[in-house]
Amino acid sequence: MTSIPILQGYPQSLQDQAEALLASGDLGRLLATKYPTSHDIRSNKQLFLFVQELKAQHLRKAAPLAKVTYDGNLSSVHNALGLHVTKARVHGGKVQKRREIRISAVFKDAPLDFLRMIVVHELAHMKYQEHSAAFYKLCCNLEPDYHQLEFDLRLYLCVQESARGGAD
Repeated sequence: MTSIPILQGYPQSLQDQAEALLASGDLGRLLATKYPTSHDIRSNKQLFLFVQELKAQHLRKAAPLAKVTYDGNLSSVHNALGLHVTKARVHGGKVQKRREIRISAVFKDAPLDFLRMIVVHELAHMKYQEHSAAFYKLCCNLEPDYHQLEFDLRLYLCVQESARGGAD
């Protein structure tokens, strides 16, 4: 069997199992059973409030966010599902930093658990820039099922790409 690129790094047995389920059409049904509902966070304003609520619960002392948006070009331009950006500018002799989070528009229609997982990932980048052990420990503190959700999200994206005919 050919491997699915988004699942590289996982054991070959998991990749084979995912590919077999995808080929049979069962993977989408299994994920729909596990994550049956989408969310109603459609606008950038709703997304900003959702992220602010998570940040207030878990990262109160982190720098404030200036902007949180859905980005329709994110996955194709940056090969990422979320992006954290810090923009610095000099104003009156002082450096002002604006922190932004951009979330791929794919998550407008995804289950809430997946949106929450990607938001947690981007919030963790406010404290740790690199994907280190401390970074993933923070992700798991914010979302205890982080690693399972990340894997399931990758499977979900495989199903989505398969439904589009494999085109990106």
